[in-house]
Amino acid sequence: MVVITLQRNKCIGCNYCVEFAPKQFQMSKKDGKSVLLHANDKKGFFTLKSNENDIFEACEKASAACPVKIISVKLI
Repeated sequence: MVVITLQRNKCIGCNYCVEFAPKQFQMSKKDGKSVLLHANDKKGFFTLKSNENDIFEACEKASAACPVKIISVKLI
């Protein structure tokens, strides 16, 4: 299982996450910040748990590219 967490309020809108993992991330047209698709919000932390282990590599690249380090990706 892959667990992805995004601290959306700290997003600067650089779009790297969308470039590396477009199936999991998109940019909001309202505020220009990243959106983790199909995630649950808990106090500003958006979390997605997925059984699709093939998304791990793309999300890991998105996490590494993020200049403000607000994306966490774990394989459990």
